[in-house]
Amino acid sequence: MKGKIEKICYTPIGYVHSPHSDPSKTPIQPIYAGGFKGYVEVLPEYVDGLDKLEDFSHIFLIVHMHLKQETKLRVKPYLHDREKGIFATRSAARPNHIGLSLVRLEKIEGNKIWVNDLDLLDGTPVLDIKPFTRELDSRQNTRDGWVELIDREKARKKGRRADH
Repeated sequence: MKGKIEKICYTPIGYVHSPHSDPSKTPIQPIYAGGFKGYVEVLPEYVDGLDKLEDFSHIFLIVHMHLKQETKLRVKPYLHDREKGIFATRSAARPNHIGLSLVRLEKIEGNKIWVNDLDLLDGTPVLDIKPFTRELDSRQNTRDGWVELIDREKARKKGRRADH
């Protein structure tokens, strides 16, 4: 492979301020995190990049899962009882500990992006922010793999994890 890159380093553009401090009580996905609010504090040198972001209802937060130390190539997903390859899951035990969270944008005040449906831990470093658009991000005729087998009601209760 020509020009193979051995290592990539990123600098956070901000940090999540969240009500979640215990990983075992944090919702496992934004869809189960309804009502959990917080904000992303964007570092001053990146604030100008927020211009017009408030025109979108939802944003993707691309984050570094800073508390996750282990890396596995096979995991048992939280909502399923059989092991899968790491790339067929959203487990945090990934080789690069990169996370993706789709949150609802409430408002922007200065360097603070207030969000809802927050499933990230307090202090999580944010690597990037991208707007969600129905036009670009929705697909027809998709397959959800093993996720299609999950009992929706059980997942809703278990996925929120707030009662644990």
